[in-house]
Amino acid sequence: MPELPKNALTRGIRMASLPATYAGRTALGFGKRVGGKPAEAIAAEMQQRTAEQMFKVLGELKGGAMKFGQALSIFEAALPEEFAAPYRAMLTKLQDSAPPMPAATIHKILAEELGEDWRDRFAEFNDTPAAAASIGQVHRATWHDGREVAVKVQYPGADKALVADLNQMIRMGKLFAGWIPGLDIKPLLEELKERAIEELDYLLESDSQRTFAVAFDGDPDFHIPHVLAAAPHVLVSEWIDGRPLSQIIASGTVEERDRAGLLYERFLLAGPARAGLLHADPHPGNFRLTPEGKLCVLDFGAVSRLPDGLPTAMGTLLRIAQSGNADEVLEGLRAEGFVKPNIDVDAQQVLDYLEPFVEPTRHETFHFNRDWIRGEFNRINDVRNPDFSIGMKINLPPSYALIHRVWLGSIAVLCQLDANVPVLAELNEWVPGFVENAA
Repeated sequence: MPELPKNALTRGIRMASLPATYAGRTALGFGKRVGGKPAEAIAAEMQQRTAEQMFKVLGELKGGAMKFGQALSIFEAALPEEFAAPYRAMLTKLQDSAPPMPAATIHKILAEELGEDWRDRFAEFNDTPAAAASIGQVHRATWHDGREVAVKVQYPGADKALVADLNQMIRMGKLFAGWIPGLDIKPLLEELKERAIEELDYLLESDSQRTFAVAFDGDPDFHIPHVLAAAPHVLVSEWIDGRPLSQIIASGTVEERDRAGLLYERFLLAGPARAGLLHADPHPGNFRLTPEGKLCVLDFGAVSRLPDGLPTAMGTLLRIAQSGNADEVLEGLRAEGFVKPNIDVDAQQVLDYLEPFVEPTRHETFHFNRDWIRGEFNRINDVRNPDFSIGMKINLPPSYALIHRVWLGSIAVLCQLDANVPVLAELNEWVPGFVENAA
């Protein structure tokens, strides 16, 4: 297994190879087409090879490149099927997999973080990682008291690599934008960079996880693993068995999809009210459905601190939008800073632009699915549509940045799940201001 590349030039060359490789394959495909190979076969072959190359490079680089791939994987449900199909398997795999670090490297990190006697803390420790993610990998072990635990270990040099990757990708934003047409890549990368430092601090993450675990302790629907030990680059918490959400997306029954969708939606909405925190990394790799039917939530490196819960104005605006009062919606958006005072926009076009967020609120139970989100995505990004320019006129206030990311990402994941979710009941319960005259 190659060492994690730390040199910015080396990492930049590897990332640059992605669009360059794609261009080379496009030329090769043209040559094959002239030679008589069917166009459909050429396109499928090129897309499959590009998907494999993307996973290989992003997976080996880990750091910001892999985190970027995880962020993009949330939105694959919005892509046209002919574009998404070759990438879906690789992007889903990226959520839970990466080449592992050698055992000797792991042992060295554990000694530095937990002390030379680190083995005394464990009855058993499995050197083979159970999972790997963007900045660390997870090992299964047995704590000294017999409890099964997950030991998350950060990759050496992940801090420098993460920042270098994200800086490089911000510079290459236009090239990456071609992977998902219509998605504004630069704000996504900027926001990922802003959160990078927090996610590198496992002590800060342990505080967030402890807060969630206490807030949801004993809950019949959720299981948040308790933290047993933490250091700047190592985090030890309870091991929870369960089926990854990605598996339920791929092969779950209708009942499993609906159950997972309900609990996923409920947790993201309830977190601010119960814990004062919003879990801000909604990709499926962070969620498991336990054998008891509970939703297990992992990875608390990215959170938004909301001690007063979700903004009341957000629920109020959603309720007004649900009623179809476009003028009042625009007035509220201006008051919250979403539309600058000097920007002239049509109120109805703004309301139409917000339809992906509003339509699910008009149904007692809403069926989130790929056809629906693709239709909305294509409508919003159709240059022939009068609403196309609205997105460039809407401002995202910093206080809403993570809320927006989670809200949009969760809709995309629910569409991957193909889930029927009682949206109205959950909004009524957890979003202040959504029920008129509610606190």
